[in-house]
Amino acid sequence: MELQDLRNRIDSLDDQLLTILNERMELVQKVGELKRSSQSIIYRPEREKQILDRLEKRNTGLLTRQAIDAIFFEIFAVSRNLELPERVSYLGPEGSFTHQAAESRFGGMSEYMVLPTIHSVFESVETGRAKFGVVPIENNQEGIVIETVDFLREKNLSIVAEVLLEVHFTFASQSDSLKDIRRIYSKDIAFRQCGKFINEYLDGLNVELIPVESTSKAAKMAAEEPDAAAICSSISARLFGVPTLFDNIEDSDQNRTRFLILAKDFVNIKSDDDKTTIIANLPNTNRPGVLYEFLKDFNDRGINLTKIDSRPLRGEAAFRTWFLVEFLGHMQDPPVQEIMHKYGTHLKWLGSYIKVS
Repeated sequence: MELQDLRNRIDSLDDQLLTILNERMELVQKVGELKRSSQSIIYRPEREKQILDRLEKRNTGLLTRQAIDAIFFEIFAVSRNLELPERVSYLGPEGSFTHQAAESRFGGMSEYMVLPTIHSVFESVETGRAKFGVVPIENNQEGIVIETVDFLREKNLSIVAEVLLEVHFTFASQSDSLKDIRRIYSKDIAFRQCGKFINEYLDGLNVELIPVESTSKAAKMAAEEPDAAAICSSISARLFGVPTLFDNIEDSDQNRTRFLILAKDFVNIKSDDDKTTIIANLPNTNRPGVLYEFLKDFNDRGINLTKIDSRPLRGEAAFRTWFLVEFLGHMQDPPVQEIMHKYGTHLKWLGSYIKVS
C-alpha cells in the first residue's frame, strides 16, 4: 500500500473519530444538565477509573494502558468543561511538573490559576476562587513535601484524587550543536538528578551550569539565548518553544512525584480500590505504647497502612508530634469506621480516593 493510501485511510478514521466524539459530547451535555438539576458533583474519579478499566479489558490493539489513560483523560477533561467549566489552581510556575500533573487530569482546555506558593493554592480552593487545587505531596527520591503536609492539617480541604507523575527531564536548546552551548540553566535539584548526562555529554566543553528557581524559568531563558540550553520538563520546553535535543536525561528512570488534587467538601463514592488519608493528633504521645496501640488497631482489623509521617506539634513547649497516616480502604468501610469512632476528634479525615500509587 502506498503512503498516500495509508494517509487517506488515517484521514477517514479521523473523520469517524470526530463524529463519534461529537456524539459522546452530546450525551455528556445531557448528563451535565441532569447533574446540575440535582446539584451533583461533576468530577467523579471513580467513574473515570471504571471506564478506563473496562477499556483496558476490551483492548486488543497496540494501545497500552498508559496510552489509553492519556487519551481518555483528555476526553474526560473536555467533557467536564462541557458539563460545567471549573477553575483549577496549581503550584507554578507555568510549565512546572505540577502544571503537567494538573493537565494530565484536567486537560488543556480547563481554566488554570498559576500560583506562586503551596499556601496560595490551598487558599484559592478554601475561598472558592478555584474549584480544585493541585500540589505536590512527595517525591520518591527526595521525600515528603513538608509545606503540603502541614497545610493538610491546618486547612479544611478534602483530597479528591492523587496523581503519580514520572519525572523526566529534557535537554532543550535553540542550538543544534552541543559545542555551541555556553550556559545551561536549570533548578539545582535537576542538575543533581541529571549528573550522569552532564558528565558524559558535556565533558570537556566550556559550559557553565547556572541554577535558577525553576525548570520553567530555565526553559524561558534558553528560549531567549541561542547559545544556552535548559534542563527542564517537556511541557516547559513546548510552552516556550525551545527545541528538544535529548529526552529522558535523568539518572534514574524510577523518579516519581505524587501530587494531590484538593477540593472543598468533596466526598468520593466508594470504589473497589481506594486509599484514605487521615491526620492523627494522638493524646499523651509521651506515654509509652500510644503509637503502638494506634497502629495495632489497624493491624487487628486487617487494614494495610501505606504511610505514616510525623510532624512537630507547633505552639507547645513540649516535644509532641502529630502524624500523617495513609492506608488502603475507604472511610465507609466498617473497620475504618470503628477506628474513626474510637479516636473521635483526635483523627481528621482528609479523603478517600482512587489508589494510584
